[in-house]
Amino acid sequence: MESKRTSCTSYPGTVRAAAVFCFALAGFALSALPASAETTLQRIQRTGEVRIGYANETPFAYTTPDGKVTGESPEIARKIFAKLGVKKVDGVLTEWGSLIPGLKAGRFDVIAAGMYITPDRCKQVAFADPQYQIQDTLLTLKGDPKNLHSYADVAKSPDTKLAVMAGAVEVGYAKDAGVKDDQLLQVPDTTAQLQAVRAHRADAAAGTALTMKGLATKDAGQVEAIPNFTDDPKHTGYGALAFRPEDTDLRDAVDKQLHAWLGTPDHLATVSPFGFDKSNITHKTAAEICSGQ
Repeated sequence: MESKRTSCTSYPGTVRAAAVFCFALAGFALSALPASAETTLQRIQRTGEVRIGYANETPFAYTTPDGKVTGESPEIARKIFAKLGVKKVDGVLTEWGSLIPGLKAGRFDVIAAGMYITPDRCKQVAFADPQYQIQDTLLTLKGDPKNLHSYADVAKSPDTKLAVMAGAVEVGYAKDAGVKDDQLLQVPDTTAQLQAVRAHRADAAAGTALTMKGLATKDAGQVEAIPNFTDDPKHTGYGALAFRPEDTDLRDAVDKQLHAWLGTPDHLATVSPFGFDKSNITHKTAAEICSGQ
């Protein structure tokens, strides 16, 4: 009975031809096997270079006037990637709302912008464990003329405008507290938030306490950060580096280095210039936060 499998059967007088055919067939089969793709971790360790995506938001990630990319997250990235043998860290500036699309499109290898871990974002990226925890506050005109101390205060006053960074978690926090869409002024970055408050286009701006305090120092005579902001403890933000979902080996390698380094004197000295200290250290994991814990 004739076999249904491909075979290399030789017949009298055709042994040499059959052998040539079999070698050719074997070579074709080997060439058809998929090549082992180089992972992002393997590539950045081979080249010694990694690209980080960031958005201008002091003190998390920003560009200085002389063109240097710095901030809490880029400086942590430099330290951690150096421990992985990656010495060159290139920054790719983008708007906040374009960070995740840019990561997925391959414009950069990791988001280093102090991005909060949220269950929704966990569906799109692979987060490292958090490198800090922090809460929000408001930036208002000097003296807080509308007496705003919470998102709920904004919601109670329909004519009050709140400047929020497009794509940031504060958009959802405000809406959850009852703030209407027409009360929200969504802007691309924190500089635009400051400008909106100074120009009276917004009564307040919402963001992390460190960010709002930093903005207040740029125009202390006209604006201030609210010191006694009331917020839901569930809104505590946990910032982390973010990777493409397929780059879990890179994420895991980063986590290993982070766990050994966070809380050390070198870590605290690295983040101290940006206003971070021991109070910002957390033992929460990305898995816990992604699951809503």
